[in-house]
Amino acid sequence: QVQLVESGGGLVQPGGSLRLSCAASGSIFSINTMAWYRQAPGKQRELVASITSGGSTNYADSVKGRFTISRDGAKKMVYLQMNSLKPEDTAVYYCNANVIRRTVVGGGATELSAVDAWGQGTLVTVSS
Repeated sequence: QVQLVESGGGLVQPGGSLRLSCAASGSIFSINTMAWYRQAPGKQRELVASITSGGSTNYADSVKGRFTISRDGAKKMVYLQMNSLKPEDTAVYYCNANVIRRTVVGGGATELSAVDAWGQGTLVTVSS
């Protein structure tokens, strides 16, 4: 199994900052692209930011210049630094990762397979 666990969400005032963290664990051989999504009540889930294994980043237009995604390959973690937060940033933020999973089969042999993993989400509320 592969697990993603988010942390760092909470209540913050407009203009404030939060840093979200996501830790990947389990039978992981390697991690390809990691990303943050968010979903506000009544809205569709949207991609906030992504980062490839090579470090290339991509951001939604609404967060460019305010959010920064980064990763630590050795620790299997991805972060989202959120600055200048606005009320419209309020949402549940989900960690996503495309993972190459390593499993043990039979008499100790291993198999590799790809899986798209999701965390359970962490709530970010931007309000006075």
